[in-house]
Amino acid sequence: MIALLLNVLLAIAWATVTGSASPHNLLFGIAIGALCLSIIREPYGSRGYLRRSFAIVRLALLFLKELAISAWKVAVTVLTPNMRLQPGIFAFPLTVDRDFEITLLANMITLTPGTLSVDVSDDRKTLYVHALDCADPEATKRDIANGFERRIMEAFR
Repeated sequence: MIALLLNVLLAIAWATVTGSASPHNLLFGIAIGALCLSIIREPYGSRGYLRRSFAIVRLALLFLKELAISAWKVAVTVLTPNMRLQPGIFAFPLTVDRDFEITLLANMITLTPGTLSVDVSDDRKTLYVHALDCADPEATKRDIANGFERRIMEAFR
């Protein structure tokens, strides 16, 4: 969060020095600020600002992809004359352990059509998920672990 604030301040400083606050110049200032922060912060042992930004963008793109795919699957399922659904709830073992990461994962699952986060266990090691079609819960668990959960850990650790 501090790196983002510093990046915005560097972009404002860039716009001030160049004398132009056009959107293109501000975006260029943000790019230069991100580059400067990644160069300065790396020697001090902190994770690279650009690397984290790219990981967050990859997470967002994965979410949009999964959103489109699952919306298509739900639409096809609903329009099929004889829906052979097996709705159910399964327990997903969590690898993420921080509240922010668990909340983000639960929200991403809930926002994806066909799945809904129901509850988190008291020890925060299990997330209960309702699936519209729970015919193969192990495959769904693998998809969540190798998709959303892995990208969340890449972005925020």
